[in-house]
Amino acid sequence: MHPLPLWKRITILGVCLCGILFALPTFIAKQHLNFLPQFMQNNQVNLGLDLQGGSHLLLEIDIKSAAQDRLENLAEETRTTLRKGRINYRNLKVVDEKVTFDLADSLQTTAVQNLLQDASQHTQVDVKDTQVTRFYTQASTQLWAKNILNQSRHIVENRINQLGTREPNIQTQGDNRIIVQLPGVENPGQAKAILGTTAKLVFKLVHPDYPTLASNGGRIIPGTDAIAQNPAQSRGNEQPPTYLVKKQVLLTGENLIDAQVSFNQTGQPEVAIKFDTPGGRKFGEITKNNIGALLAIILDDKVISAPHLNVAIYGGNAVIQGNFTVEEASNLALLMRAGSLPAPISVIEERTVGPDLGADSIKAGKNATLFSIVLVGIFMIVAYTLFGVFANIALIINMVLLISALALTGSTLTLPGIAGIALTLGMAVDANVLIYERIKEELRMGRKIAIAVEAGYERAMATILDSNITTLIGAAALYIFGSGPIKGFGVTLAMGIIISMFTAISLTRLLTVTWINWRRPQQLSI
Repeated sequence: MHPLPLWKRITILGVCLCGILFALPTFIAKQHLNFLPQFMQNNQVNLGLDLQGGSHLLLEIDIKSAAQDRLENLAEETRTTLRKGRINYRNLKVVDEKVTFDLADSLQTTAVQNLLQDASQHTQVDVKDTQVTRFYTQASTQLWAKNILNQSRHIVENRINQLGTREPNIQTQGDNRIIVQLPGVENPGQAKAILGTTAKLVFKLVHPDYPTLASNGGRIIPGTDAIAQNPAQSRGNEQPPTYLVKKQVLLTGENLIDAQVSFNQTGQPEVAIKFDTPGGRKFGEITKNNIGALLAIILDDKVISAPHLNVAIYGGNAVIQGNFTVEEASNLALLMRAGSLPAPISVIEERTVGPDLGADSIKAGKNATLFSIVLVGIFMIVAYTLFGVFANIALIINMVLLISALALTGSTLTLPGIAGIALTLGMAVDANVLIYERIKEELRMGRKIAIAVEAGYERAMATILDSNITTLIGAAALYIFGSGPIKGFGVTLAMGIIISMFTAISLTRLLTVTWINWRRPQQLSI
């Protein structure tokens, strides 16, 4: 029987050796990983919340608050459009999720309706006598709410990743909730603080003559808002000032592309920020045109800093200075990098999963997996003798390669994932059964051993591919349409199928061909 080409043998053995090397860190305690090469130390299988323990948070998005802001923006847009169209109106206000106003001239009703309808395809305009009502269509509201949910999930994911949490599970639930699972995190205090912050960043000018509410005798000047300084910026018993800030927004956090903690010459922490090209150009114009003024940097309706503009700042780089601690500066930079939430979020449920549950789950999963391997191994030896031993060797390598694949791809192993591994191992010998049964048929037809073995591997290939491809389609559907643990099951199932095809076809063929060429048997016990 012709041996396999050298390059095939090297490839098969090389894949098996690499699999053993990259699976090894998973079976070594973390305190002993320093003995391994650097490239292997981070290749451990990540355990999910149900195995490792950790924290489970259920977040709720305040859609009503975001909808109110949306209506206020619609009212402002309506006001601007009417002014540009030279339409006389009065009593423009937001009432019951609609913008309403009265026309001074009833002859302008048609013109107003056309003007506002052309301004946005997402709104509808109704006119009754001189009263005009403008509101968002149901379809646009549903799409907007869905976008709010998806955008919030994306920003929550960014913030959690910035914290350095390994393999968090973040998914949406219903129309306004987000589930956050943090494996290995038993005290999610920092995560809750970061997630509960909207991080809406704006830049506004402070009133030049009366910078604080106290300087104007406690009276708010028309065209300004009274915004207090963040209490965290005031140490001791110092009362934080309340600034009188102009309503006009000069710049927002949407133009921010980076924020990092830095330290000034005295060692005081600060936040270095960088704007994109349009934002940097706009920031340069703001600082150039307002030298000598105070620029309020406002985060979530609290002034975090109000520096004097002494020179024009170009290039898109700036520094936010304040009475920060290192932790506060780090959190502020994190929030700026991750972006602002489109709506406020609150934590409505918090659960801590203890490690005992994880240990029990791991033990049960190990027992189930080992039990399935032992039973399958016994069956293969009884049914196919030495060829069954070859299949069992391939089964063990299959397990090792699967663990290696999970570690290299950074996949998270959950309890359903362990079930997927156990199922995969049970199915892994299917290909060997098909091959061996085909070899038996060829031998019964009087073929020589070498020809029968070659035919067994060649002619069983089509059936093996068909059966595994259909299972792969099912695993892909679980991954695409499932969520959380269901995805984990689909991932381990798909990886196991692909790896089992390699071990069952290539590895067992290498073992079989090597043995036949070495022993040259006159008959096969199969």
